[in-house]
Amino acid sequence: MRAFLVFVLLSAPNGFAATPSASISTQHACAAAAEYHQLDFWIGDWDTFETDTPGGPSQARAHVDAIAEGCAIHELYEQTDGLIGDSILSYDPVRKQWQQTWVTNRGSIMVIVGNFKDGALVLEGEAHLKNGTTVMQRITWERRDQGVRESAVLSKDRGKTWEPAFDVVFRKH
Repeated sequence: MRAFLVFVLLSAPNGFAATPSASISTQHACAAAAEYHQLDFWIGDWDTFETDTPGGPSQARAHVDAIAEGCAIHELYEQTDGLIGDSILSYDPVRKQWQQTWVTNRGSIMVIVGNFKDGALVLEGEAHLKNGTTVMQRITWERRDQGVRESAVLSKDRGKTWEPAFDVVFRKH
């Protein structure tokens, strides 16, 4: 049976088997398109600080890397209180917007979408918390001096009102 499936996949004219030319064209598409590199300023190894106490202790360590041959960004965020967050940010060329999918070791998941406005990436969408509640979250990333500022607001009433959620600055580790 396994041999039959391999034969079918490899012989299909538009099947699932990757060809060298398909692999190369995808690589070049991401490498050549500027949209995929708009967030490259965030790539690095970071310590994270609250903006109201930038000289205080680091709140988290974040590793941000380009993945999938430059077609996406991966963030591993490890907070000093044990929270671990993992996310993929990617540019969708069909919708012409960015998307982040974020999950935590505390049972939360968030999917937010948006675009760059005035040099900052602004994404918005739903966060589903472990306790079953859903909140709206709007997160902004912007280059600041030698680092990156990430700030967020949240809404518990489907976007009618917003309140601050967090405001941090990433500095190179």
